[in-house]
Amino acid sequence: MSAQCQVFATNFNPNGVRMGNKVLRQRLRGPALAAYYPRRVATIKDVREEFGPGLDTWEDAEEDRFEYIDELKERGKGAPKKKSAPPTTKPGAGGKRR
Repeated sequence: MSAQCQVFATNFNPNGVRMGNKVLRQRLRGPALAAYYPRRVATIKDVREEFGPGLDTWEDAEEDRFEYIDELKERGKGAPKKKSAPPTTKPGAGGKRR
């Protein structure tokens, strides 16, 4: 058996110990997985972050979203305002119930 393993370039494993050769012989999956997803294209937000806040940019989707929010607020359907102060606890309100 050992001579056969030397001739055919396989591992001699008389005890049947798990060695991981099956996994190591498989093709690598990394390049196939990386090619599955398209490359990321730079967005206007990426350009703005790269060149700083002084750069004037125009993003149609963002402007449309702001217009939509303004229209909702004019009709009274906008999001409610957030609370500005933490809630105060009344003295004696946290007692036991009877």
